[in-house]
Amino acid sequence: MWGREGLFPEDGLRRGGQTGVRVLIVGNGLSGTIASKTIRELDPVADIAIFAEEKRLYYPRPNLIEFLAGGMSESDLFAFAEEWYENQKISIHLGRPVVKLHPDSKEIELEGGNRERYDSLLLANGASSWMPPIEGTGKNGVFALRTLDDTLKIIEWIENHPDLVVIGGGLLGLEIARAVRSRGAEVRVVEFFPRLLPRQLDTEGASVLQSQIEKMGIRVQLGVVTEEILGKENIKGLKLKNGEELEAQTAIVAAGVRPNIKLASDAGLAADKGIIVDDYLRTSHKDIYAAGDNIQHRDKIYGIIPASFNQARTAAFNIAGEEKKYEGTVPSNTLKVIGLDLTAVGVVNPEGESYTELRKKDAKSGIYKKIVLKEGKAVGAIWMGTKKNVNAISRIVLQQLDVEKWKKSLLEEDFDFSVI
Repeated sequence: MWGREGLFPEDGLRRGGQTGVRVLIVGNGLSGTIASKTIRELDPVADIAIFAEEKRLYYPRPNLIEFLAGGMSESDLFAFAEEWYENQKISIHLGRPVVKLHPDSKEIELEGGNRERYDSLLLANGASSWMPPIEGTGKNGVFALRTLDDTLKIIEWIENHPDLVVIGGGLLGLEIARAVRSRGAEVRVVEFFPRLLPRQLDTEGASVLQSQIEKMGIRVQLGVVTEEILGKENIKGLKLKNGEELEAQTAIVAAGVRPNIKLASDAGLAADKGIIVDDYLRTSHKDIYAAGDNIQHRDKIYGIIPASFNQARTAAFNIAGEEKKYEGTVPSNTLKVIGLDLTAVGVVNPEGESYTELRKKDAKSGIYKKIVLKEGKAVGAIWMGTKKNVNAISRIVLQQLDVEKWKKSLLEEDFDFSVI
């Protein structure tokens, strides 16, 4: 009989030896799931087990926004049914957090004290929402959004507390604002930076985006710092550093995430802002790998889906004994922000005199195009409000092709990218 928390029999987990090498994976998000799938493709007899703190099967986090907006049912959130794990012979143990690593004996320790042995271990336990040092974040009605449980709590709360402020004007903050607005909430976004989406857009593009957001009835305040969340037990509003006070019944903090490194650092693995890995996604211990939002590779933390996917695949190949190097991921995001298509690839905010920036915009329709050149080669682009030619421009930037002779016509609506 299968145990409810996983797919192994209730009388204990199988041990490696009879079925091949034993691979344990900590975390059932994107990286952990893709790594397990890839290992199984490469090794049909590996003994694979996933241990997850969450009590739910893997769901792509972007689905949470559509669920919050009311455009997706809870049952449609999940990428794979429980039967998929069973068919793949991947053991999934939900609600079984790993609390300690024992690298010398090659074991993990679960909550409750049970230990499980591994031949190879993958740390794919991701990141957690970061709460900035704002006084009052523990009050009722203050949320972060990272998990399905977070989302369900927000939906229940805003039904009776629709006057809402989103703290953070990055991608997640804006998508949260759109989602709760679609549920009828009165929404204001407050952002520390002087523009929206500072990582994906330049000043001009952010201005175009802001005008589209405000058309939806979402108020935006830029360049402000939240100092305190007001109220006794329940939130009543925000106090900004400039002295202004805003009324609010709900606050959702979207101030970014921080890699989960404690498990690794407590075990003596090298860690800085993230778990430090080499080009093979190995940590400082040869039998322990890491991939996803928790890692630091060549001094860089990515925190984007394409990087997590590539890292998971690379780690899986190396765990399966097929050497593969991770050379990094060119920042390339194809997103939908408040219903607008947005692709940002490569260098979008260049610094220095060696760059040339080409722009074209139609603020009324929300279209903004920008190409960044360095010595005639395309090294970055922003493509917002249209999907036309987005694959072509991404290809040109990723390959850093020389487009100097076409630079006067590149942004024209009828330009034929097949000539490049």
